[in-house]
Amino acid sequence: MDKKAVFFDADGTVCDIKKGVPESAIEAICRLVDNGHEAWLCTGRSRAFVPWYLEQIPFTGMISACGATIEKDGQRLFNKEMPEEVAEKSVEILRRYGLVPVMEGADFMYYDMEEYTTEVNWYRDLITEALGDKWKPIRGNEKQMHINKISAKMQEGCDDEKACRELSEYYDVIRHENNSFVGTTIEFVPKGYNKAVGIAAVCRIFDIPWENTVVFGDSNNDLSMFEYAAVKVAMGNASKAIIDLADYVTEDMFHDGIKKGLEELRLI
Repeated sequence: MDKKAVFFDADGTVCDIKKGVPESAIEAICRLVDNGHEAWLCTGRSRAFVPWYLEQIPFTGMISACGATIEKDGQRLFNKEMPEEVAEKSVEILRRYGLVPVMEGADFMYYDMEEYTTEVNWYRDLITEALGDKWKPIRGNEKQMHINKISAKMQEGCDDEKACRELSEYYDVIRHENNSFVGTTIEFVPKGYNKAVGIAAVCRIFDIPWENTVVFGDSNNDLSMFEYAAVKVAMGNASKAIIDLADYVTEDMFHDGIKKGLEELRLI
C-alpha cells in the first residue's frame, strides 16, 4: 500500500475541550503510524493552544492556526505572523463593533479576562488552564502581540458584518454554523492562508503525492482541506457543508469515529 499522509482536525474530530482525546483515537493513530503512514494534526488552534492531550499523540507534524504555522519533529518550519500594528488595529475594530477579541499566536494567546468572560464563552477557564503561562492579557501588550489569527466572539447587538468588512483587508473570514461548537465564533486568518495551504506546503516540502492525502474533519474551518485533499472523511457530527464534500462519513469521535474511518480506508 502507498504511504498515506493523513491530516486530522482537532476539536470535534480527535479531541473535546472538556473530555480530551478518546482512547480509541489515540490507539488508532498510533497504529496508523506503526503501519508506516504519516499522521498530521491540522488544526485551527494556534500552536500555543495545542495542549498536553494532543501532544501525547505521536503526530508526524503539526499544521496549526489554519495553515499559518507548520512544524515537524518539534521544529518550527514556518510561522506567519500578522504585523504588530495590524494586531493592535484589529482589537480596536472588533471592540468598536461589539465583538470580543481572542488573539492567537504560536507562543501566546492574548485576551482580557474581564472582557472574555465565562458568559461570553463557557469554556474560557478551560482554555486558560490549558494555556498556563502561554496566556497574556491584551491590556499592556497592545503594541507587541505576536499573533497568527483571531477568534472573535460575537455578542448580542454586535455588528459583525461591519467588523468583517473592515478586517477583510487583512484577513480571510471563516464563519461557523450556529448550531456548531464554535457557532458564535468568527475566525480571522491571514489572507491567503487556510488548512489546504498548509497541507499543500507540507506535501511540497516532504514530497508527498497529492493522491496520497487523506483528511478527517467536522467544521467549516475544514472546508478548504476538504476541497483540496484526495480522500475526505467527515465525522458523524460534521457540518452539512463538510458532509456534502466527504467521500465517507464515519461516526463521531466518542463512537470510535477515527478508528472506524481508518479501518474503512484499510489504513489500520
